[in-house]
Amino acid sequence: MVIRILALVVLVGALGCRTTEPPAAVEEPSSSGEFGPEDGGLGDRDTTANRWADIDLRSIYFDFDDSSLKPEARQVLRHNADVLLANPDLSVQIEGNCDERGSDEYNLALGMRRAEAAMRYLQDLGVDASRLDTLSYGEENPQVSGSGEAAWARNRRDDFQPR
Repeated sequence: MVIRILALVVLVGALGCRTTEPPAAVEEPSSSGEFGPEDGGLGDRDTTANRWADIDLRSIYFDFDDSSLKPEARQVLRHNADVLLANPDLSVQIEGNCDERGSDEYNLALGMRRAEAAMRYLQDLGVDASRLDTLSYGEENPQVSGSGEAAWARNRRDDFQPR
């Protein structure tokens, strides 16, 4: 009984020490390491998207179950390399995508091979590797919905997102 009363006294005392003031906001550093405007740390992503909104980075497309670059893809990658070389502050994430056929695991691996093929070609064209990241969405990020060769052909692609 004494222990229960003692525990109750400690609990009431602890609650009495509680503050009702909200904690002070902590300003997060921006990606450059400097403190920026109060945006909750989420503004960097929006700022990047807005800064590069007019950049013309184009997607490339692949044949079924293939990660080799077609001549049309190489032409588009030369264009994307020119854009990157003309904008030295621009970095991109290359996102590999697949159609819905194949297992999730297989498509994730195929999407990564596609993204890495584009990255290697951009490096061969003079784009520094530090400006390129790769990511695979597998079949999880279709450009168009539907089943059939027309839809599948649009979903077998690499997208280039400013970061």
